[in-house]
Amino acid sequence: MHEPFHFYTESHLVRLLGLKARNTLELLEGMKKVPASSIYYHTHRFLQQHHYLSPEPPNDFAYWLANILNLKQLAEAFASVDTVDFKNMEELRAEFIGILESYPVKNVVDCPEGQEFHFMACKTFILPVQYVAHNLREFADILRRVSVNSLYFHIFESRMRLERDENDFQAWFRSIGENELAQRLSRLDPYTITLESLRGQILEMVMKYAEH
Repeated sequence: MHEPFHFYTESHLVRLLGLKARNTLELLEGMKKVPASSIYYHTHRFLQQHHYLSPEPPNDFAYWLANILNLKQLAEAFASVDTVDFKNMEELRAEFIGILESYPVKNVVDCPEGQEFHFMACKTFILPVQYVAHNLREFADILRRVSVNSLYFHIFESRMRLERDENDFQAWFRSIGENELAQRLSRLDPYTITLESLRGQILEMVMKYAEH
């Protein structure tokens, strides 16, 4: 007998770390010091807070480099990093550090006063919700009802939390023998579509297999 799927949601407590950067050198030093939760916050918060906006949101580092320091090429290098390729935040941190370390020191300029980059982090609280799915039909019905915070948790947080290649939905699909469905879900890039669009695409996939 297969284990049912238990849905969870999450909430965040955001905090300032008391560390700020005026230029790329200070951004580099800060990036080396801050906890991994800060790297996660600055690369993922936009996805959750602005899930109703157009896809492909920038990370905070790329935004600051482009719009405050006017370093378009460096910002593009940050924005082009494919977050989905990284299993954990230490790998992602190392990628960003490598980009900054290759930036010419002679080009360092300070930002205008009051527009420094403030490093932040968040503590995540994981909470169970009342829904449990025993099959694909129940899964689809519940997925229509849960908040985007729950969707976000199972798609994004789970990969980073467990440092694995697949999210919670894929793992459960495989556990109930739906390997093809899990494989199809793995081809979706959740970083390039809104959360509501992601919900719709997952529902469409699940319902096709639920009808078999």
